[in-house]
Amino acid sequence: MFLLDTPVSIAHDLVGGLAGALSPVAGDLATAAAIVLFTMGVRLLLLPLSVAQARGERSRQRLLPKLRELQKKHARNPQLLQRETLELYRAEGTPLAGCLPALAQLPFFTVMYRLFLSATVAGHQNLLLTHTLLAAPLGQNWIGVLGGGILSPASLVFLGLFALLLAVAWVTSRRVPADAPMAGVLRLLPFGTVAVAAFVPLAAGLYLLVSTAWTAVERAVLHRRIVAPAA
Repeated sequence: MFLLDTPVSIAHDLVGGLAGALSPVAGDLATAAAIVLFTMGVRLLLLPLSVAQARGERSRQRLLPKLRELQKKHARNPQLLQRETLELYRAEGTPLAGCLPALAQLPFFTVMYRLFLSATVAGHQNLLLTHTLLAAPLGQNWIGVLGGGILSPASLVFLGLFALLLAVAWVTSRRVPADAPMAGVLRLLPFGTVAVAAFVPLAAGLYLLVSTAWTAVERAVLHRRIVAPAA
């Protein structure tokens, strides 16, 4: 937990500074807007990993006939199949980015989560906890506002967030190829963001929304520009 202190302090200064700069034009929405900009900055930082992932997908599509031959040849020896597959990727120079872009985001999401749970940051009161998005405190989760009723103003903000996350999850799940390994599981995974958003502070839920929407758009663009030409 001590290792998170410095990143949380840096995030506090970044979000607080952005909120202060946006306050004249965004008013009470300044902190929420700052979280959106923070998230977009993180995604821009991780863009090279997403490009590498798209190039890897293109290379794997090109190698699909050879992979199918290996699967037939070593159908009864999964360990040898895995070894031969990795060797094929190395020989062809295929990037193995996989889920690296998603995993690389975890530290940033964790920092945002911790930032809006910490009563103090760098020994000072965390004033960001007093900020709201419309009627909902950015440092509160949905479970915490249900005491005012499921249709209270604060709860309605969360329900709107869940609806947007569901929409993004639906778009993402629709893009999973039907012949992809474990396609059924991959189509369900995006909907897990709704469950997560119910238990984390609203600020972290907003981070999830912006990041997953970015991912949906990013994949569509990279698939068109990088992956599709190999089809």
